[in-house]
Amino acid sequence: MASIPGALPFAFDLDPASTALIVIDMQRDFIEPGGFGASLGNDVTRLQAIIPTVAALLLAARQAGLPVIHTRECHRPDLSDLPPAKRDRGTPTLRIGDPGPMGRVLIAGEPGADIVPELAPLPGEIVLDKPGKGAFYATPLSDHLAQFGTKALIFAGVTTEVCVQTTMREANDRGFVCLLAEDATESYFPAFKAAAVEMIRAQGGIVGWTATTAEIAAALTGGTA
Repeated sequence: MASIPGALPFAFDLDPASTALIVIDMQRDFIEPGGFGASLGNDVTRLQAIIPTVAALLLAARQAGLPVIHTRECHRPDLSDLPPAKRDRGTPTLRIGDPGPMGRVLIAGEPGADIVPELAPLPGEIVLDKPGKGAFYATPLSDHLAQFGTKALIFAGVTTEVCVQTTMREANDRGFVCLLAEDATESYFPAFKAAAVEMIRAQGGIVGWTATTAEIAAALTGGTA
């Protein structure tokens, strides 16, 4: 058992033997110029900036032997798992399923749905394609975590207030202890990230804890942050 004394809202006890890392939606369509995120008018450089931090967290988790799970938000090519309420909103230049600079937008198997090369999954790591914002909905995530004997989850990825926070809330409702790597997650909107982080750790950690990647890595490796 290790401890992260600087975690918020208070110290977090970490048992690597029953902990897994989930990296949410670090995909080309969200992060790279010319992708779906950029087509919506977002500044993707904010998301690009956390790639080195996520890579450092991945390295620490791998060295500590944690199960690593990567998620990708994407849909079947026939769009049978894409409800109109998700596709038909606003007036974007591209909608999910439309042809884009990286293939059809957020469609499984297309280049834009791939995880950025710098964070590519290693052989044996789980990659889950999810049709919703939360990683538990319509995926076998619960089964994988049960097989691992997981009790605690470390989260990283994008975006903080949407897919990351949704998955943390789903995990919290299922009894998992949740820890967000605060500098390994990001939003297109700074105020949204700040609000999500505050909501997660409000009221004594109503959804979970937050800590820095350096603090988490130190706890996993037995060093100091």
